[in-house]
Amino acid sequence: MIKKLDKLILKSFLGPFVVTFFIAYFVLMMQSLWKYIDDLVGKGLDFATIGLFLWYVSASLLTLAMPIAILISSIMTFGNLGESFELVAIKSSGISLLRFMRPLIVVAILLSGVTFLFANYVIPYANLKFVTLYNDIYYKKPAFDLKEGVFFTHIPRYAIKVQKKDPDGKTIHNVLIYEQDNTLQDNCIVAEKGVMKISDDKRFLEFNLENGYRYQERGNSLDTATEFIRLGFSSFKKLFDLSSLQKQNTNDSIYRTNYKMLSVKQLNHSIDSIKRIDDSLSKKLNLEIVSYMHHFNIPDSIRKKVPVMSKAPLKLDRLIPDSLRLNVYNDAISIASNLRFSFQNTGTEIDTHLYDIRYHNIEWHRKFSLSMACLVLFFIGAPLGSIIRKGGLGMPLVVAIIFFLIFHLLNMFGEKFVKEGLASPLIGMWLAVIVLIPVGIFLTYKAMHDSQLFSKEFYYRSFNKIRLLLSTFNKPKSTNVPD
Repeated sequence: MIKKLDKLILKSFLGPFVVTFFIAYFVLMMQSLWKYIDDLVGKGLDFATIGLFLWYVSASLLTLAMPIAILISSIMTFGNLGESFELVAIKSSGISLLRFMRPLIVVAILLSGVTFLFANYVIPYANLKFVTLYNDIYYKKPAFDLKEGVFFTHIPRYAIKVQKKDPDGKTIHNVLIYEQDNTLQDNCIVAEKGVMKISDDKRFLEFNLENGYRYQERGNSLDTATEFIRLGFSSFKKLFDLSSLQKQNTNDSIYRTNYKMLSVKQLNHSIDSIKRIDDSLSKKLNLEIVSYMHHFNIPDSIRKKVPVMSKAPLKLDRLIPDSLRLNVYNDAISIASNLRFSFQNTGTEIDTHLYDIRYHNIEWHRKFSLSMACLVLFFIGAPLGSIIRKGGLGMPLVVAIIFFLIFHLLNMFGEKFVKEGLASPLIGMWLAVIVLIPVGIFLTYKAMHDSQLFSKEFYYRSFNKIRLLLSTFNKPKSTNVPD
């Protein structure tokens, strides 16, 4: 009997979970695509590069798609069972709600573990590859697209304009090319027509021009006497280097130390290293202060021998001879300036390292908090489904989106508070989980006691009772009139 119930609940859960997971994953991926669409359009990228780009982007979306899929599918599962009265029949047979939820609790724990493993091992690697590929695409210039009457300026040191292109896409008319070879002025090539083609290795653009002139000025900006050259030609061949238009293949090693590319173990090691640097900077600053403040170096044995002055101390001007007073003042100003410079530089470095530690801690806690969120949202979704008792994608989807928005906003606000130093990483990154755990406990308690939390009849009856009670208080009392 129990095994059949476990199979029933698992079978009812897996179908909605798979569907909602891929829907959420697809929606988040489309959101990411629209975010980076301006960086992809017009670059002449092949489908393999675009597919690889989307694959690396989508890897980090699993930690968001998993919680919302668990929340929606758990509401749908228990809502369907409640709507078909299967949940009522199971409870009437003496099986508690927690016992009925036990197989899904195990599944939620497993999914939380999968989310953590994915966030700890897969996402750092995907982020590394994504950042490398994105920078190569971002700094890649647009693909060569020569339009009529418009200057093409994406080839360094050149501006090219053609007045007309034939339908074959190769023959061009009224060609104008500006070439910046020196700081004096731009050289210029004008031709009536020509034929353009790209070399077989895609590295050069070749213009075979006809009937034109090349204008060039020789000299330098300091000499007013310059030489102007006008060269006519019946045929002229001009090559343009297209290497700047190609996508660069940057080595990903330059991004490996970024906190988003590290696992939990690597983050711990990196945080320890940064803290050691801060300790060494503090010790270095103390040594610099002691080196300037010579009275700090006086041994205690000598300090004890110095007599205590019973009278008020003399002014500094009376202790220093007139011949040395200016030198002493200059030395004091120099020491104060050096100390201020040391404090500013060391303080800036320490603040930078504290900033790095804060971001490393954010990433460290994120891996655990998002994994824990899968379990917390399950304990919100399952009781909600048993209370609402509505299946499908209507009411369950609306309620799930509301709770997920609350979770997502709390997560964003908590992270922002940590980045600005208003909260510790332990509080900020776990803010959503801390707030939603009591909600899950409350909803689970209500579901175990068959609460009518979302029943319209319950609120209607409660409103009528309150109205009758108020009418009783407002009813005027009868007065006895004497005979």
